[in-house]
Amino acid sequence: MSTRYGFLGPTGTFTEMALRQSSQFANADDAERIPFASVDAALAALRAGDLDAAMVPIENSVEGGVSATLDALASGDPLVVIGEQVVPITFVLAAPTGIALADIRTVSTHPHAWAQVRAWMRAHLPDVDYLPGASTAAAAAGLVGGRPAYQAAVCAPVAAANHRLMVLQEDIGDNSGAVTRFVLVSRPGQPPAPTGADKTSVVLFQREDHPGGLLELLEQFATRGINLTRIESRPNGGRLGDYCFSIDCEGHVNDERVGETLMGLRRVCAEVRFLGSYPRADGVEAQVSYGTGDRDFVGARDWLQSLRSPSF
Repeated sequence: MSTRYGFLGPTGTFTEMALRQSSQFANADDAERIPFASVDAALAALRAGDLDAAMVPIENSVEGGVSATLDALASGDPLVVIGEQVVPITFVLAAPTGIALADIRTVSTHPHAWAQVRAWMRAHLPDVDYLPGASTAAAAAGLVGGRPAYQAAVCAPVAAANHRLMVLQEDIGDNSGAVTRFVLVSRPGQPPAPTGADKTSVVLFQREDHPGGLLELLEQFATRGINLTRIESRPNGGRLGDYCFSIDCEGHVNDERVGETLMGLRRVCAEVRFLGSYPRADGVEAQVSYGTGDRDFVGARDWLQSLRSPSF
């Protein structure tokens, strides 16, 4: 039986590029790629057991966190991250044959893509309207056949080629170094083995909003020498002002310092949603400061045990 991988589609998205680059997909027997129209649809299929894993965007270096992914992982049946990919983002302006820049009145693309080309659009097509699309590839696909409501799409070069569109302008991104981070998500199971260059992701829910509440959570990481690589607040969906915190940190759940941190968070939070430990895409090893290595925690625990049960 094939291993089924979902991704934010259609074919030609940066998400599909991330999936193709992942070691899990490359090493799977008879791997099958299945596109979905939205992040929610892909993760719903994963929760229902229709997929073995799903690749979804989670963070962009220009626009920040992808709210659809952050919110979907923070609620519903638990899911965990088992891998990540970082993909350089290059956008082109594509249109059907016969369309010139002067003919363009409306452009479609994904909102995160539009945020990364706004300055170029203001400089070269200041009067165009923007029509949000489900994905960059969907915007390109929508130009083929029928009577589209727009004349051009901002998409990846591969999407323009897939749909035989003309590339009116290459590399229109406002930031040449822009990248998007994607995560491979599965149902809960044994985390990937620690590599020394790992991340752990959690969502933290406070018991109640109070002065110093966020500091109380962050101290659990700081006192154990753990660096955060991302932190974002997201509304809980109830009262205005009620937020949870989505956090990525260095280290693996099997590391003593990370395990101690999770226990500390469990004591002070209403809920700790563990989103997995997985290898970092950049391979950067965590810097373990003095007193926070595994040996230090084990030694301290042994010392405490000797006080509680002295041997003479």
